[in-house]
Amino acid sequence: MDKHLSTGCHGTDYSASASSSRKPPRTLGTGSRQPSIEALDSPTGSHVEWCKQLIAATISSQISGVGPVAPEPMARDYKALRDGNKQAQLEEAPRIPGESIKAIAKDVMYICPFSGAVSGTLTITDYKLFFKSLARDPPFILDVNLGAISRLETIGVQNHGENTRGLEIVCKDLRNPRFAYKKEEQSKLQILEMLTRYAFPLSHDLPLFAFLYQEKFPEDGWKVYDPTAEYKRQGLPNESWVISKVNSSYEVCDTYPALLVVPSSISDDDLKKVASFRAKRRFPVLSWIHPESQAAIIRCGQPQVGPSDRRCKEDERYLQTILDANAQSHKLTIFDARQSSVADTNKAKDGGYESESFYPNVELNFLEIPNIHVMRESLRKLKEVVYPAIDEAHWLSAVDATHWLEYIRLLLAGAVRIADRLESGKTSAVVHCSDGWDRTAQLTSLAMLMLDSHYRTLRGFQVLIEKEWLSFGHRFASRVGHGDQNHANSERSPLFVQFIDCVWQMTKQFPSAFEFNELFLITVLDHLYSCLFGTFLYNNELERMLKEVPTKTVSLWSYINSQVEEFTNPFYVAYEHHVLYPLASTRHLELWVNYYVRWNPRMRPQVPVHQSLKELLLLRVELERRVEELRRDASSSSAQPSSATHTTAPMHTTV
Repeated sequence: MDKHLSTGCHGTDYSASASSSRKPPRTLGTGSRQPSIEALDSPTGSHVEWCKQLIAATISSQISGVGPVAPEPMARDYKALRDGNKQAQLEEAPRIPGESIKAIAKDVMYICPFSGAVSGTLTITDYKLFFKSLARDPPFILDVNLGAISRLETIGVQNHGENTRGLEIVCKDLRNPRFAYKKEEQSKLQILEMLTRYAFPLSHDLPLFAFLYQEKFPEDGWKVYDPTAEYKRQGLPNESWVISKVNSSYEVCDTYPALLVVPSSISDDDLKKVASFRAKRRFPVLSWIHPESQAAIIRCGQPQVGPSDRRCKEDERYLQTILDANAQSHKLTIFDARQSSVADTNKAKDGGYESESFYPNVELNFLEIPNIHVMRESLRKLKEVVYPAIDEAHWLSAVDATHWLEYIRLLLAGAVRIADRLESGKTSAVVHCSDGWDRTAQLTSLAMLMLDSHYRTLRGFQVLIEKEWLSFGHRFASRVGHGDQNHANSERSPLFVQFIDCVWQMTKQFPSAFEFNELFLITVLDHLYSCLFGTFLYNNELERMLKEVPTKTVSLWSYINSQVEEFTNPFYVAYEHHVLYPLASTRHLELWVNYYVRWNPRMRPQVPVHQSLKELLLLRVELERRVEELRRDASSSSAQPSSATHTTAPMHTTV
């Protein structure tokens, strides 16, 4: 692994369109693939093409169905009934398998911040809010997954009438749609009641929609990650490391996976003593091992040394054993993700960090990354900058004041240090924060993405998420708040969004190094919130097992892997054994406009980039087929005897 890629040699740059990123490329529930057709302010653009086809069919039936004029009274009654039925058909919300309509209200006003108010029909299902207005051509559609809703707020809308109530829907994906409706109408009150119930099902003793979703896909995403196979791919077990079942019943650490890689010379009893010394019993385990140097990335929780500097001989021997497993280095580097001042504060609360006095041959580094509360506040500020209005005159300073890109820089810089320590320093690295499930997951997964080209493939990246985030217990339920009405919960934080943002920054700097495209990353984030799939539900592997998530829900990867062409980067080149070192400086980072600002139609590209990329992918396949044909022709020609002797220069074809 001696090849390194820097960003200086890549001039290719592209970004997917906001319109294509907002809608799933495959219409969920129909099994068919539809062209990318967009509504003005639709979050997903779901089924828009289906609706247009229905409109066209209805108009066609109206034209072809004209017959003799009936007697006047009957004609009026029939016409009113027919027109009412057709109107209802046009306004009806398309549904996916398992989805059911809970409430419908007509004459609801959507207060669009970009194109003005529009009246239409609002439908609430157990999965989404669907608003449609036929007052515009083409029809205006707004589609919001209920899982994306953070809270509901009543607002004043006096300019829409005295008896009018306003509703603001504050979403986790950086938009706040607003509606106005008449207070005295019962159907409108029912809308609010149903919206509250099904946007926060767990707060109302209802199941998350993922347990009701009945779509079938040809690929089974639950089979994407096999821990034994993944560790075998890394060359494990070996003489220094074993795949242990000490946690097979989740008794040693209930937030760790059942299978773990630990030093082969450590007994189960010693492991349990080390676990009792580490926060949340998250003792050091291997995440990744270098195929040549055997340097490893180790993750864990903070040591519980406390203000009295408690020691644990088993923990000290354990880290020495990890050091000894790598014969090419006489040092072990510990990367503590926290700010050093915060680590000292944690020490006063029975947490702390490894003392170099007690752990010989250990080097401790603080990466100075702020905690989850700082990150939550940073995203809140960013939302105020990007939605609904954008202050063009102060855009750069406003984004800078959120510190969002500064925190992205800190994460990338920390991951680069970890990757370089393994690759260039041939030294193993222990990574932890406080509990080892937030900043630790961000840093280990980013470092592994830089070091291992397998994780830069479409399926390899899925394995990375399943392994470092899901199996190792990132608290998705707590950080996202799936189905929970308590929007003020201090446990919520956009840590996984930050990770995906860091990945996007890397794809911008290395546009041909990743098999997946921008639409894939946006789709992953959309379904982080949607509760359509079971992938991101609950806090750890044990909880998902107890809730029978793999058998009762559909995996997001089933959806993705059933249509890989939608999520494939046409510029991808398989850089095997190349290490990526992204430039982690603010001037090389940029705000991910196609994700954070996608709800503003004025910020969208005029040409749908995703469609262009699909066409390029098809062109690439055709060119590769043609090159293969030419190679076969050349081989057959060279095999035939020739009467004339001639020399041909070798031809190198690059696609």
